Amino acid sequence: MFVASPVSFREPAMKSFADAHQHFWIDLGLPHRFVSVSGVAGRTFYGVDVREYGSGNAGATNTFRVLGKGAGIPVLMMDVLKGFLAVKLAFFIGDYEAAKPEFIDYELALGVCALLGHIFPVYVGFRGGKGVATMLGILLAVHWQAALLCAGVFLVTLIASGYVSLSSMLSGVFFPIIIMVFYSTNSSINIFSLAVAVMVLVTHQRNIERLMAHEETRVKWHGRLWGKKWNADEAD
Repeated sequence: MFVASPVSFREPAMKSFADAHQHFWIDLGLPHRFVSVSGVAGRTFYGVDVREYGSGNAGATNTFRVLGKGAGIPVLMMDVLKGFLAVKLAFFIGDYEAAKPEFIDYELALGVCALLGHIFPVYVGFRGGKGVATMLGILLAVHWQAALLCAGVFLVTLIASGYVSLSSMLSGVFFPIIIMVFYSTNSSINIFSLAVAVMVLVTHQRNIERLMAHEETRVKWHGRLWGKKWNADEAD
């Protein structure tokens, strides 16, 4: 539980979190929240469970690695859209005035529901992705300017290093810096941005260990490995 300033943590804001908890059960009824897109796409169109190959992760990065860009691009787009739509659901099921602090709290709470659904998808044994793409969708919905700057950090790092995991971590760490320095005076967004950075680092502990040991897998810009177990655990 976090401590926010009195401006954002007044009674209406508390009500927004209570309402988000109530609408969590609505999220359970929306398949795009608690279904692993990569898992469904892999089994339906390729007869492959991507979790059995590559890094063993059910996210967009491993889908690119195992099935190629024909599957990776749609999965990436759907994962981003999953987070974006979760936040925008606040306009339809909430009872708050847009841009007010309590409305922002409500958006963030709904986004967190989608993020948890991506990481722990109910219908595939709670084995999902790391949430980087879904988190990008949430960030785009909450603060698109900061999200695009973070995407720029990701791309520059990826091109320079070839490490998806390092790119994800750096973009996550830069998010609260960008928010607090250039944009937000809302304490809930500030706290959320810090939580994003911490979560990205926590979910990439194995990647950090491999980076320090010079054992992390780099992106292969030409060609791909398929049908082979990798000792890797990339960003998503």
